[in-house]
Amino acid sequence: MNLDFPLILVVLTGVTGVAWLLDRLLLRRRRAAGERPPWLIDAAAPFFPVLFVVLVLRSFVVEPFQIPSGSMIPTLEVGDFILVNKFAYGLRLPVIGTKVAEVDQPRRGDVMVFFPPDDKRYFIKRVIGLPGDQVRVANNVVYVNGQKMPQEQTALDYLELEPGFQVAWEQLGDTRHLVRKRRRAGEYGMNFSTMVPPGHYFMMGDNRDNSFDSRAWGAVPERNIVGKAFLVWMHWDDFFSLPSFDRVGRIR
Repeated sequence: MNLDFPLILVVLTGVTGVAWLLDRLLLRRRRAAGERPPWLIDAAAPFFPVLFVVLVLRSFVVEPFQIPSGSMIPTLEVGDFILVNKFAYGLRLPVIGTKVAEVDQPRRGDVMVFFPPDDKRYFIKRVIGLPGDQVRVANNVVYVNGQKMPQEQTALDYLELEPGFQVAWEQLGDTRHLVRKRRRAGEYGMNFSTMVPPGHYFMMGDNRDNSFDSRAWGAVPERNIVGKAFLVWMHWDDFFSLPSFDRVGRIR
């Protein structure tokens, strides 16, 4: 079962906020007379300041996430804990996602957290196509508006355990980053082409042949944007291992 944590946080903040307000405004006379307020208000009111700060930080400043899948290997690995800038692309109201202040627009090469079309799960991929772009993928090489995004082959030791894969540096606009791909491209990497609709963004994982992305479910509407991933702050595989800080650093 997927819990809607933003909605739960908003509801808890609202309930404790009402309790805090009643405690401050309506029950002051009872306190002055030495009477205790109802136990529910007395118990809930102290939580409001903490929940309010968490709500503001999480909704408008920064939000932590953990990477659950390998679709962004080698940039992000399963178990990476990351931070997402919530105001990079504009301030949005929690839960409903309505933008209330414009800040900046996603740029080609950004690593972005979002909701896919008709899906309430968080996804993280790289921005490949901007509104109006023509995106084509041929043999795992990306072309945007007819321009080839250059790739330079490299090698990583851990990939030698998986024959048939290779790693390359890709220049995507101003961003140079690593991608992982099969030597023989899969279905979506062999031959794919689309036009990005206005107000939408075309997203792909850096693990090009192991990524469920816009090649499968289409471009992401602007209203589904959550924020820009900018930092890995910890790596932790599971409860049976110790956290690692070897991968701490900026996401590029």
